[in-house]
Amino acid sequence: MKVKDKKKLAKEWFIKLQNIICNNIENLEKEYGSKIKFKKNKWKHGEFRIIKGEVIEKGGVAFSNVIGKFPKEFAKKIPGTKNNTNFWSSGVSVVLHPKNPKIPAMHFNTRFICTKKNWFGGGMDVTPCLVDKKEKEKFHKALKEMCSLHNKKYYPKYKKWCDSYFYLPHRNEPRGIGGIFFDYKMDNWEKDFLFTKDVGITFVYLVNEIIRKKMFLKWTKGQKKIQQIKRGRYVEFNLLYDRGTKFGLNSGGNPKAILMSMPPSADWE
Repeated sequence: MKVKDKKKLAKEWFIKLQNIICNNIENLEKEYGSKIKFKKNKWKHGEFRIIKGEVIEKGGVAFSNVIGKFPKEFAKKIPGTKNNTNFWSSGVSVVLHPKNPKIPAMHFNTRFICTKKNWFGGGMDVTPCLVDKKEKEKFHKALKEMCSLHNKKYYPKYKKWCDSYFYLPHRNEPRGIGGIFFDYKMDNWEKDFLFTKDVGITFVYLVNEIIRKKMFLKWTKGQKKIQQIKRGRYVEFNLLYDRGTKFGLNSGGNPKAILMSMPPSADWE
């Protein structure tokens, strides 16, 4: 398959997935009794949507399609840029910060990047502020089942990658309960694309499963305080370590779209 056809198919999927995720969140808001919808923000390289609702205190769903050149120093870290720093990149990125501290923050992204090489990357993880062992077990079970449909080696490999990636060394603690993380998938384009699409559909399923069970539960001021401190950790990770944040800021991305991952409020101790 020609690279231009790969780009077209990937881009079309990411646009479709953005709509699926936004519609899904708006339906959850509607079930809760809220009429709040996403605000769309178009820019020259895509569209990012922000919601400030009753279920999701702040959520962002961004689609991007960026074409440009990497800065020379940054390009050294990217495959296929030895003699040419041109790139094409498209993807979807999602961060959901719920109002109820009993619902975990949820993060997801998938992307397709082309230099002289082309590959898929992405993943998802969950960051609760209150312990829920059953939720953790169900979350990882769903990811394992989805991964195993493609390759039984995927889940243990991508779970381990996620655990090591979403970690705050200066705090000596994980960001959350993990998930899966993958990058530089360039083995078989058709199979890798199917896997990438499955990751997106599984995220939508998990959003429904996790949020719907907890969005009507009561919470205390003490639990909200714990959530605020956990959000502080989220900020620290995204600004200090997150590759997606660094990639976006070094590839001509929209700072407002990139930093939509920041929570609406946070605290530190």
